[in-house]
This record gives sequence, structure tokens and C-alpha cells, in this order.
Amino acid sequence: MKINDAYIIDYLTYKAGRPLKPKELARELRVPNNEYRQLRDLLKKMIDDGRLVRLKRGRIGIPSEMNLVIGPIAVSYKGVGTIITDSGEPIVIPPANVKTALDGDRVMVRIETDENDDRFGKVIRVLERAEQKLVGTFFRASGYCYVSPDNKKIRRDIYILPAGTMKARDGEKVVVRLTSWDDSARNPEGEVIEKLGLLGDPQVDILTVVRKYNLPDEFPRRVLDEADKGAVLMSDEEISRRRNFTRDTVYTIDPADAKDHDDAISVIKTEKGYRLDVHIADVSHFVQEDSPLDVEAFQRGNSVYLPGYVIPMLPEKLSSDLCSLKPNRKRLVYSVIIEYDKRGKVLEYEIVEGVITSKAKLNYEEVQAFFDSGKPGERWEKITDNLVNARELAQMLLKNRMAEGSLDFDLPESKIVMNQRGEIIDIASRIRLESHRLVEEFMLAANRIVALHVFRLAQKFLYRVHDRPDQEKLEAFSYLVSTLGYNFAVSPNMRPIHFSKFLETIKDKPEEEFLNELMLRSMKKAVYQPQNIGHFGLAFAHYTHFTSPIRRYPDLVVHRLLKKLKGGKYPENYSRRLDSLLANIGRHCSETERLAEEAEREAVKIKQVQFMSAHLGDEYDGVISGILNFGFFVRINHLGAEGMVRLSTLDGDYYNFDERRFRLVGKRTGRIFRLGDPVRVRVAAVDRIKNEIDFHLLEPPREKPATKKVKAPGSFGRARRKR
Repeated sequence: MKINDAYIIDYLTYKAGRPLKPKELARELRVPNNEYRQLRDLLKKMIDDGRLVRLKRGRIGIPSEMNLVIGPIAVSYKGVGTIITDSGEPIVIPPANVKTALDGDRVMVRIETDENDDRFGKVIRVLERAEQKLVGTFFRASGYCYVSPDNKKIRRDIYILPAGTMKARDGEKVVVRLTSWDDSARNPEGEVIEKLGLLGDPQVDILTVVRKYNLPDEFPRRVLDEADKGAVLMSDEEISRRRNFTRDTVYTIDPADAKDHDDAISVIKTEKGYRLDVHIADVSHFVQEDSPLDVEAFQRGNSVYLPGYVIPMLPEKLSSDLCSLKPNRKRLVYSVIIEYDKRGKVLEYEIVEGVITSKAKLNYEEVQAFFDSGKPGERWEKITDNLVNARELAQMLLKNRMAEGSLDFDLPESKIVMNQRGEIIDIASRIRLESHRLVEEFMLAANRIVALHVFRLAQKFLYRVHDRPDQEKLEAFSYLVSTLGYNFAVSPNMRPIHFSKFLETIKDKPEEEFLNELMLRSMKKAVYQPQNIGHFGLAFAHYTHFTSPIRRYPDLVVHRLLKKLKGGKYPENYSRRLDSLLANIGRHCSETERLAEEAEREAVKIKQVQFMSAHLGDEYDGVISGILNFGFFVRINHLGAEGMVRLSTLDGDYYNFDERRFRLVGKRTGRIFRLGDPVRVRVAAVDRIKNEIDFHLLEPPREKPATKKVKAPGSFGRARRKR
């Protein structure tokens, strides 16, 4: 029998039932002398990987059998670590026991018990660093240099040896590589490997985020070369075999500055009702499976949109040219044709490969202006009637979707306005227009039809799913809104319609935006996976992502899957490997999406802080968005920028932190600060290095009526999500 790592673990766990020395193990496994070195090398690798542990007197054992846990450690901003056991139990690691582990590192933790029989952990070994390269600010002190990491979860400065400074300037943003950290009593050591520039340079702000999240901002040469050859795939033969939509009234609606147009629409009236055509750029025709282009697109997972800067999933030759549905050019598409009755109910559908010629490139603002005024633009002679039809159908689909319980979180997004040098000019809330909703409804409809189609065929697929919220988080949300004077009853069998009805009750209330965000925080994040559990937030039983293959890898995969379905089935060999393939793609793309969202949030915050640094002393209206024992966060209404009002600046009273009721209460005056309260503040200080804003309170909040006492469950994190 060939001896491998799985066999060794099985033998030590079940057959030997005890730790063994390498030579003892070799004898029991009857390993020949000439093969002992191979066994020893394998054991060393397994020890390095944490699958085995070396004990006293040279014996080797199984970690799980010795109260040891192997896995990634999560470290909080306060330095507390957490690791999850195989059974799903979280083990808390006190800060002193975290040792030299950093957030995300793969570690070996020993589980111990205190005098109260409570279990806690102690890091005994860092097996693998999650990140060897860190972004921070370089400082020169008296006789030594160090880098202060941007990541606040890394609570130690990094000492830089004289030979490793790259002659960085004091206050310069740099990328540093950790070289050693074996003793928690000493600071980690590292070397500067890239200088990004001085803080305050608008280009450095975004570059810092790109490096911090390890985003790939350049394409390898072989990938660019392959993209440049894509034009040969637009052959006359390929065009002739597809459904011809080139004479149809087809157009795109996108942001005014968009360069990649991956969806086009057309809506005509029929005797039975309406026909909706959703045409999506056929990226899968140009990006062949397992090619360098495909490998790079998979690794990126999605395009990343930062203020004034885009990191595309595909090279510009494809994303902004061959695959972009530009007007008056033939483009290959994958099309979903849906027939509706006059009430917006689906009658029948087709999913076909096609070719289109877009008749117009429209933007959201000009379409909205047409909806508001009824006056079309000069270029719109051929599409005016089609747009009217589209508006009618979109309104119907939205009404039907809301009636089914679909949730519609209308949260404002920050719009960062910058000049050509990357300097921020203004911040405003991005208004969600009816024209945005129109495109959204049609994309939702196409995604839903594609998922339903494959589900009916009982074939393997990659779904976009959104699980039911956790009961504990729902109870936390219910309690929190009760402190604001609202009622949200919770039960184990809640459906989306219950959430939708609550959102209706708060519509147009001063707290609407804040409560929308609180509800969103209580929900799980949508992910990609082959198991179809439906999309709770949309109230859809079947849903996928099909409509954005230029910027999302899962959509590209869905196109490929559809093309593989010949006669309603995949080829047998292809089907056999789909389970692991789709699971891996789902996990990876869910993670790259999460990473992109974090990078985008941080980049927006950096620009907000940069903007506020030029407005010291200015006054703003805001809302309390978070409560801590040392102060409260305030979010500026129209800017979205968030800062802290510290209790140390409230000199009229001392305050108690009422964690159960999410509020601060004055000991003498009884003044209350709670989530959702409106306040007026002045910008007191801005720290560009720490990326923090301090506010000074100008006036007290309005008093709100007391609410009945309710048991306070869990707590909320801060999160935004996408469908």
C-alpha cells in the first residue's frame, strides 16, 4: 500500500492510537530502509502544515487528539483572538495568549481551562502568515525607523533595519514585508519593498488601498496578448449562426462615464402583453475555459470600483471594446427573451445566442429627464416608443416583486466627485432614479429566468443565494428598533413579506434610512454556491447572476454552463467534475466580492476624510450611527462621512453606557444619546494617518418617548451587501 499523508493520519489516530517516533512509525508501517528518508520528509511537511505536531522526546501525534486546534485566527481591534474548532465551537484567545499571531494567520492553538472550567486558547505556533506584505506609514525616530501599519488589527509597529528602508521619507506611505517575528516581547521586523508616496497625494490614497488589499492592478503580458487576438473570433461564420437582432430597437442605459456596456434591452408591446429582450455581452465566446485570460479573470473574481479608479476583471481590449455593447457596432450576445401578459406574468421565454447592433448609448440621467418631462433627446427618434414600453413594464414588474415580499433597500451611496488630478471636489449622495430601477428590474428578471430554466432541467448550476437571517440577529434587530419606538415581531418562520411590510411602515419617516441600514445589518450576505436555497431578500426561489460577465466571473461561468447544456444535459465527463468545480468557484468569487466591497468602503472613507480635512470648523447635521462606552459615531446626512463625538468633549455631565438599550445616559441631567438621534456637529479634528474624524456636539438630540423594556439579545456589525 502506498503511504501518504491521509494514511499516516488514519494510522496514528485509529490503528496505533498513540503518538509514535518516526522510526517507530516506519517499523509499524514496514517502510524499507531505502524509503525511510521519504517518510521522514513527508512527516516534516505534515508538521510544517500543522496536520501533525512534534511532541516531547521526538514523538509525533495528531493535533485534534491532543487538545490542539489548527486553523485561521481572527484578531479583533482590541487584540482578542478567536479560532473555530472542527465542531464549530469558537475558542476565545486572550490578547496575552495571541503571541505573535496576526489576523488571518493559520495557527496552532492549545485549548486550556480556567478555574471556572471556561475554555480558552493559547497560540503555540504560527503555521502560516496570512499576509507577508503590509501597508503603513514610515517614520524616522532617534536612531531607528519603523512603520505604523494601516491595519488597526495589527497593534505593533514594525521595526525597519537600516538596510531595509529604501531611503523612505518620514511620513511616506510604504509597503513593508515582514522578515521575522518570533518573540511577542519584541516588535516584528521588516523591510520596505515599495514606496507609494507622501500622504496627501490624491493618487497615493487609492494606491494605498490597492496595495493593502493586494488587488492586481496590472495584467500579465500573456493575458494582454491573448485579449488582443480576440478580434479574430468575431468571424462572419460565427455571426451568421446566431439569432439576428441587429434590426431590433436595442439600446444600453449606463452611468454617463461608463466604458463597459455589458447589457442592452428592448421592450415591445404584443397582442398578449409585452416582450422583453435582455441582451448580455457574450464574454464566454472570447474568454476560453482554462486559458490565461480565464485563469486571470478567475483569480480577480470581479472588477473593483474605487473612487476615480477601476481595476477591471478583463483587459480593456475586451471590457471596453470587443465585449462592450457599443452603439452602431455588431456585438455577440447571450439573450433572454421573455414574453409577459398584460399583468406582468411570464408566459414563455427563450435563451439564445445572438448578435445585436445597439441603436443608442443612453445614461441614467437623460433617461430620467425624459421620464420627467416627456421630451426625448435628439438622438432618440427610433427608441422613444420602446422606452415608454420599458417604463410601463418595469413599473409592473417592480409592483409584482414588491407584492411577493421582495425587499428594496433604498440606501444612499456616496458619490465622490474628483478632478483629473484625483483631488476630491465634492461629496454627495448618489440618488437612485427610476431609470436605475428600470434596468435593475430587467436584469433581475433575466437572472431569475436563467436560474429557473436550469433548475427545471435538474442540472448542476451556480446560484446566487441569500440564506434566511439568524434568529438571534432578528431578535437583536427587533429589540433595537423597539428602543426607537417601533415594533417588529420575530418568529422562526418569518418570510420576506414580513420585512417588506415593516419597511413600508417606516417609509418617509425621518428614521427610514437608518432603520433600512439596521435591517440590512441583521441579514446574511448573499453568496455563490451550487446548492439552491433561494434568495431570501429578493423572495426568489431561483436566482443566479447572468447579466454582468464583463465584471463578474460567476456570470461568465453561468454563460458557459448554458452553452454546455445540449439537449438539456451536460456531457457526462463534464458533469462529473462540476460539483467540486462550482463549489470552488462559488467560494472563491464570494470571497473576492467581499474583498472588493471592503476595499471600496475603505477607499470611500479615505476620500471622505480627505474632504473633511478641508472643512475644519464647518457645521453639519447628522445622525447617531453607533454607540460606544467612550462616545458615539455621527454620520453626516448628505455626505455619508462618519466621525466620533467623544464623551471627553461633553463637559456638562458624566454619562453611563447603557449597552442593552444602545444609548448613553447623563448621570445628572438624564440627557440621552441613542442610535438614530439627529444631532448637529462641528468638525473638530481630522487625522489623515489614522483615517479618523472628530466632531464636537453643538446641540442636544430630540427627546423620544420611552418604550417598554425588552430583553436585549445580540449585537450588530457594520455591513453593506449586494444582490
